Amino acid sequence: MSEVRRRVLLPSGKTVEVGGFDDPCQDLHVCPECRSDLVDLVDWEDADALSWRVVLRCPDCETYREGVFSQGPVEALDEELQRGRDALARDYGRVLRANMSEEIDRFVTALHADALLPEDF
Repeated sequence: MSEVRRRVLLPSGKTVEVGGFDDPCQDLHVCPECRSDLVDLVDWEDADALSWRVVLRCPDCETYREGVFSQGPVEALDEELQRGRDALARDYGRVLRANMSEEIDRFVTALHADALLPEDF
């Protein structure tokens, strides 16, 4: 089991830090509170030769947690984050190509309509 510390926002508006132990089988990219799979790495540092101290944040429920985890779960988190970055890059490329295609279509239409003036450039 890994020690986990997280900040919890109370209904009064006060924030407290609570501690406990995390299930070592749990994926670090999954929020233990809301089950979102979008947890991101906020900070990390070597805890010792075989483990990392990491701070994680869930963008859906704003849960922060801090813990010391062995290399395996941290590597799995890194792989999951890389998959997310790759998916974002692919989606960005698709949107960029779609937007450029629309711009080219409008430009060609303007050329055919003789609607371009020197001031347009």
